[in-house]
Amino acid sequence: MHEFRRNDYDVTNTVQVSSPTAVSHAVRALFMETWPGDSFESLTASFDDFAKLFTGRMPGYHGVDTVYHDRQHTLDVTLAAARLLAGYEKSAEPSLRLGADRAKIGIVSALFHDAGYIRESDDLHSHNGAEFTLFHVTRSARFLARYLQRIGMDSWIPVVTRLVHFTGYELKTSQIQLADERDRKLGAILGTADLIAQMADRCYLEKCRDRLYPEFVLGGVAAATDSEGALQVRYSSGVDLLRHTPEFVRETRQQRLDGEFGQAYRYLEPLFGGKNPYIEAIDRNIGYLNTVLRGERWPMLRRKPPLFTASEDPLPEVRGLMLDRLKSLWD
Repeated sequence: MHEFRRNDYDVTNTVQVSSPTAVSHAVRALFMETWPGDSFESLTASFDDFAKLFTGRMPGYHGVDTVYHDRQHTLDVTLAAARLLAGYEKSAEPSLRLGADRAKIGIVSALFHDAGYIRESDDLHSHNGAEFTLFHVTRSARFLARYLQRIGMDSWIPVVTRLVHFTGYELKTSQIQLADERDRKLGAILGTADLIAQMADRCYLEKCRDRLYPEFVLGGVAAATDSEGALQVRYSSGVDLLRHTPEFVRETRQQRLDGEFGQAYRYLEPLFGGKNPYIEAIDRNIGYLNTVLRGERWPMLRRKPPLFTASEDPLPEVRGLMLDRLKSLWD
C-alpha cells in the first residue's frame, strides 16, 4: 500500500493529514472507542481553534508561515499522538491508565505544540516564524497557558506548560518537573508523536532539503556567529542537511525514542496487529536516503509535496529571507 501513499496522507494512507476536519474525525473515532461515554465536544472546538490560528483567522496572530512546520505537520503529529494514547490505554494496567481528561490534554498539547512558531500581529521585528526556532517551545507554552485559561482548563496549565517541552530541546527531559508519572508518560507520548510523524512523512527527505534548511537558517541553527564573532556553520545547504540526516535519525531513535521516551512508539502495536507503520515508514525513508547518498543521486529526490500555510505560496519569500540571512552572516 505504501507505494501509492498520497503526499498529504498519514502512514496508513487513510487520513488526509492536511485537513483539520479529517484528522478531527479520525481522532474522535479513536477517542470514543477508547473512552466511550465521554464527550469529544471540547476537542472539536480545539480543532476549530487550531484551524483559525494556523490560517490567520484568530485575532492577534498572523497564521503559520513556516514552510516545514506547517499545518500538515501539526495534524500529522496530533493523529500520531491520539493513536499512541489509545494504544497505551489498551495495554496499560488500570492503575496506570491516563483517563479521558489527561488524554484530552495530550491532544490539545499536540494541536498547539508548535503554536510558538506563529507570529503575533503586533510583532514588528520578525519576518517569519522560523526566526523563533531556538525558543519556539517556550512560546508554545505561553500560548497554551493563555488558551487553556480561555477554554476553562486552567487547572492543567502547570502540567501542559511543562509537557510541551517534550517536543523540543530547550530543556532536557530530566529538567522537566512533573510530579505525576502519568504526566511524564503523556510527555513521552507527545515527544514521540512529534518525532515519528515527521520522520515517517512520505516527503520527509524533500522537506528536510527544501523547507527545514531555510527554517534552520532563519532560526540560527544552520549557521551563526559565536561569542567571538566567528562564523560557525553546522549545515552548509539543504543537501548537507540530508547528509547529516541518517545520523540524526539514528541518534534520535537511540537517545530519545528508545531512551528518554522509553520506546513509547510501541504503544502503536496494539492498534496495528503488532506492526508499527510509523517505524516502517521511517526505515524506508532512511533506506532510500542511504541509496541516494551512496551515489550522490540527488535527482531521485523529486517529490513536490503540497504546502499548507496561511498564504498560498510562501516559499519564494522564505528563500529570499534565507539568502538575506546567509549574506548577512558572510558579510
